Amino acid sequence: MGPLAQPTPTAGSTATDHTPAAATATPPTSRLELTDISVSFGGVTALADVSLVVEPGQVHGLIGPNGAGKTTLFNVACGLVRPSAGEMVWRGRPVRRLRPHQLAGLGISRTLQGVGLFPGMTVLENVMVGAHRHARAGFVSALLALPRSDKDERELRDRATAALADLGAEKYAGRYPGGLPYPVQKRVALARALVSEPDLLLLDEPASGLGEDEMHELGELIRTLSGRMSVLLVEHHMDLVMRVCDHITVLDSGRQISAGTPAEVRADPAVTEAYLGDDVDVAADAAALSATEGGRHHE
Repeated sequence: MGPLAQPTPTAGSTATDHTPAAATATPPTSRLELTDISVSFGGVTALADVSLVVEPGQVHGLIGPNGAGKTTLFNVACGLVRPSAGEMVWRGRPVRRLRPHQLAGLGISRTLQGVGLFPGMTVLENVMVGAHRHARAGFVSALLALPRSDKDERELRDRATAALADLGAEKYAGRYPGGLPYPVQKRVALARALVSEPDLLLLDEPASGLGEDEMHELGELIRTLSGRMSVLLVEHHMDLVMRVCDHITVLDSGRQISAGTPAEVRADPAVTEAYLGDDVDVAADAAALSATEGGRHHE
């Protein structure tokens, strides 16, 4: 009965210059388009004419060697980086001058490479911050403890508790994040992202610091989530990417070098060369890259 099991539309949403039309109760129809995105920092080109489309209900992976531009493109989608050229379209409408604080109102949620939890708040309070999209009193009231109704408070707590329960972390609700194992902190951060019931979830290296079993559980969760939202996944664990993604975009040195299904990307020599260098046996190393699928066909 928690937010992972029972998605609901955003009530009372209104369209503005920067926001799309209000969500409906129909199955996910959200679509993210990044077209010809270019980003330069101090004259250095970080991205050059990169495009990708995250289709409704799709898990879209974004991969590439270190320095390929993955995080920069992710930050463009989050509003942390403004592109020097290109366009972002969300639900069929251009989004300009996006700011991170606008994401929740757009039906978009994200996680960070780390956990980004507030150390002075309990686990439950951290997740409640993520539920502010559904609070009548709003985000500022939640953080500054401004007056709000008891009913609103209960609804926030119920949503946050349900999100923690869905991720098996409800027993830590009263604890402070700093005293918890890192994998548990990752669960709390994910619960905070999911409690707002987004239509698009942006995941930035969610498997970092996780063990093999925890990574397997994460993969199963991501596949489950794709039944009710779109997911853009930036990840360097190739076995997880190949197992959970429907479509993959590959970057190298700020440019898109490949895109397609996991099978198509595995078979692309350009991908092998980007990861392993030019002076390699492409066929042999493509087979080695394919082996990172991690037993996908045996699950």
